[in-house]
Amino acid sequence: MRSSYCGLVNETFDGQIVTLMGWAHRRRDHGGVIFIDLRDREGVVQVVCDPDRPEMFKTAEGVRGEFCLKVVGKVRQRMAGTENANLASGRVEVLCHDLEVLNPSVTPPFQLDDDNLSETVRLTHRVLDLRRPQMQKNLMLRYRVAMEVRKFLDANGFVDIETPMLTKSTPEGARDYLVPSRVHDGQFFALPQSPQLFKQLLMVAGFDRYYQITKCFRDEDLRADRQPEFTQIDIETSFLTEEEIRAMFEGMIRSVFRNAMGVELPVYPVMPYSEAMFKYGSDKPDLRVKLEFTELTDVMKDVDFKVFSGPATTPGGRVVALRVPGGAEISRGEIDAYTEFVKIYGAKGLAWIKVNDVAKGRDGLQSPIVKNLHDAAIGEILARTGACNGDLLFFGADKSKVVNDAIGALRLKVGHSEFGKKNGLFEDKWAPLWVVDFPMFEYDEGEDRWNACHHPFTSPKDGHEQLMATDPGACVAKAYDMVLNGWELGGGSIRIHRADVQSKVFEALKISEEDQRIKFGFLLDALQYGAPPHGGLAFGLDRLITLMTKAESIRDVIAFPKTQRAQCLLTGAPSNVDEKQLRELHIRLRNAQPAAS
Repeated sequence: MRSSYCGLVNETFDGQIVTLMGWAHRRRDHGGVIFIDLRDREGVVQVVCDPDRPEMFKTAEGVRGEFCLKVVGKVRQRMAGTENANLASGRVEVLCHDLEVLNPSVTPPFQLDDDNLSETVRLTHRVLDLRRPQMQKNLMLRYRVAMEVRKFLDANGFVDIETPMLTKSTPEGARDYLVPSRVHDGQFFALPQSPQLFKQLLMVAGFDRYYQITKCFRDEDLRADRQPEFTQIDIETSFLTEEEIRAMFEGMIRSVFRNAMGVELPVYPVMPYSEAMFKYGSDKPDLRVKLEFTELTDVMKDVDFKVFSGPATTPGGRVVALRVPGGAEISRGEIDAYTEFVKIYGAKGLAWIKVNDVAKGRDGLQSPIVKNLHDAAIGEILARTGACNGDLLFFGADKSKVVNDAIGALRLKVGHSEFGKKNGLFEDKWAPLWVVDFPMFEYDEGEDRWNACHHPFTSPKDGHEQLMATDPGACVAKAYDMVLNGWELGGGSIRIHRADVQSKVFEALKISEEDQRIKFGFLLDALQYGAPPHGGLAFGLDRLITLMTKAESIRDVIAFPKTQRAQCLLTGAPSNVDEKQLRELHIRLRNAQPAAS
């Protein structure tokens, strides 16, 4: 029916008769000549309706926003001075010969070019929201990225294999979405948190190189950019080392950025987890921010200031400084705001020192805490931080996790602020990174047990197998994360391919032999049949596209997302179901609410 997309009409079409179809993005009546900006997924073209074609012109007079139109007309150059350099079609226009309203539209609830819409309005009217040019660009980029991933993996011998959506509930770190079985009374399927176990089974089955772009589900407390269902680029391969896997998939992401966006990513540094936490308090540091921690725990053990000496002398405590070059210009009100900010992360407060004159030592410092620090400590603080006149030093002192979380978040907030950008503390660039050598386990004080940092199928470093029983906290995993601009883009590991090693991990996690058989018996059995060494990783497609588009929210790159409360405002899900459906599933609701009318 149509001869071209609207947004693809350009100078090469000059003089041609085209048939276009799309939506009336904007209509302007200029006293006898009507202009219609016709929009489709590829962009906008200007249509000119002259009154010398009376029937067509009468139709144009009745056109309103979001009418679905068919236009037949001749492409011509725009008059000099009226070109629009922001449009691919901006040097031409279409002189309308015939105009047909394929379907009129009621008045939309909002203007598509309104950039100040609330997310509630956008998600309630998601179909119209998806017509907006930015949303169309986002989803078209998502499509191109998925195609580039498929092309790369296909060229490297990977096979796309589907894994089940209805599976067994296994502990993988988050709460499962459960699906009741109608056939098996009282039993449940689970929606997969990831295809982790199945992709390992495919390696045992000999498929060697597997991938899948698939939905995953996690019923967890939602945060700003969490979704109960998300899309994962899931990859597994046999007979490659950790370094070979990282090299291959660094190449994949480079290829995706190059071919989908025309961007060449810089060199990927490789940083151990211990270094990332020491310098930045984060296992996904944003290297665009040029601020680092200074370790002061040993310096503060004998100071009179209990806020510092307490954590410094307590096992698991930490004291650090964050030097902000030029930060002395930050006002007391802004410092107070930063103090309230770090409290979100468990910090009790935020100590600080303004450096007015380094040469004067104590007398050149401005802070309520200086009087509580002896001269040796002050000298060491200034020396280690490299403080200069006009700097501001922030301090964190508490349990290591609180310090890392609070001062790590403060580092980002200061770096991304207008002050940080103005003073060169932030560099607007692509900053990729590999973080490697993660701990195998982390200790849960509340439950008095060790938990797997990644998942229980991650292999320990060679020679660390015995540590799982004697010193789990010292055991390092063959695990790796790809980080980009402070976001974990993807993560993975070398997997355990021997049943005896897998059993040792389960023992360290206090999973009994009976529970091992109940929950993972099928995996343990499979590992006995000559399972190959294997590993892989998974990339969050939603996160990747959010980064590439610089969208404000992950919901801006998903066609039909859920809200932060895991609701779909478009369809009204989740919703009540009728009693007959519940009876068929052998379910009775406790404290049931009456069905909505």
